[in-house]
Amino acid sequence: MNTSKLDQLKIEREPESESRSSRGWWPIAVVLLAAGVGFWFYLKPAAAPEVRTVAAREISSQAANTVLNASGYVTARRQATVSSKFTGKVKDVLIEEGMQVEEGQVLARLDDSNLATSYALAEAQLQSAKTALEETRALLVEARSNYKRTLNLVERGLSSEAEMDRARAQADSLAAQLDRKRADVTVAEKQLDVYRQELDDTIIRAPFAGVVVAKNAQPGEMISPISAGGGFTRTGIGTIVDMSSLEIEIDVNEAYINRVEPGQKVVATLDAYPDWAIPSHVIAIIPTADRQKATVEVRVGFDELDPRILPDMGVKVAFQEAGGAVAKGSAGVVIPQTAIIEGDGRQYVLLVADQTVERRAISAAGERGKDILVTSGLSGGEKVIINPPGGLKNGDRVKETSG
Repeated sequence: MNTSKLDQLKIEREPESESRSSRGWWPIAVVLLAAGVGFWFYLKPAAAPEVRTVAAREISSQAANTVLNASGYVTARRQATVSSKFTGKVKDVLIEEGMQVEEGQVLARLDDSNLATSYALAEAQLQSAKTALEETRALLVEARSNYKRTLNLVERGLSSEAEMDRARAQADSLAAQLDRKRADVTVAEKQLDVYRQELDDTIIRAPFAGVVVAKNAQPGEMISPISAGGGFTRTGIGTIVDMSSLEIEIDVNEAYINRVEPGQKVVATLDAYPDWAIPSHVIAIIPTADRQKATVEVRVGFDELDPRILPDMGVKVAFQEAGGAVAKGSAGVVIPQTAIIEGDGRQYVLLVADQTVERRAISAAGERGKDILVTSGLSGGEKVIINPPGGLKNGDRVKETSG
């Protein structure tokens, strides 16, 4: 019984040859695994290099011929805030914003009651002066006749020379009075003309044909040609703009004013209508510079006016090559100069399509700052590699990042 229990506690060992054979396979397995991993790394394809790309940008012939871009505002060469010649109360206002007016058209009327009374008084004074003139003229005729009779009596010895002297003095006195009465009539006529002009000045008329852009006064308000009475006195009835005098004022940096000359072609684009290219031209370069802004003012005129062009609109202008016409259509595409590769006497670029490199020959027309104008070989929107790494060739796989 004790012997059987002791036998159960005995550890049975495997044969020594079998144990040693099992342990001998482990080094071989490790070597085979290491060789497999190395072979996989050897056959694994190299990672695609990263490249920076930009899209070729198509530009028009107009943009290609542009030598300078600037911005300014539409202004009116003829513009006036119409006022009165004297201070008075507004009686009628006959204008509204947007109204088209002709030269001489009545815009407003001032209260003329006091002037009308003065005018009537001047008319009466003129009539009185004319009546006094006729009276003096009649007395002069009588005095001259009396002088002639007295002179005849003196010659016949029937009257004294004293009577003759008195008759002559009376005639001369009336003649002088007649001259004064004529002068009085002239003065009265001039006075009447003054009041007539003042009455006419109560009617405010348009100085030129144009469009009313502002209505500044209402009936019952006081108006004056100068600022007076604080905010209770208006200085104008309204503002009129001559739409035929619209032009563009531009402040050009004095460092680039050498690119501008009178008569030069310009393409203007209103901020309100960015797709509308307006043919224009340089009218004049103002011969002075603003020392604070370091700019020179340039006046640009529209080749043809349009109702859509309004005063004070913002506008961008492109000055074209001097002496050239405004070109239309496509001129090519623009890419960075760093995308160009020189080789075999030609110029190339590397394109990326579906993560694959394509080498393509191009023709360049000229530099535009840091860019270059390509006239053939590329189309707008194609992606070109900038600063391409060495060794890239057709068919290479790359990882694309935007420039």
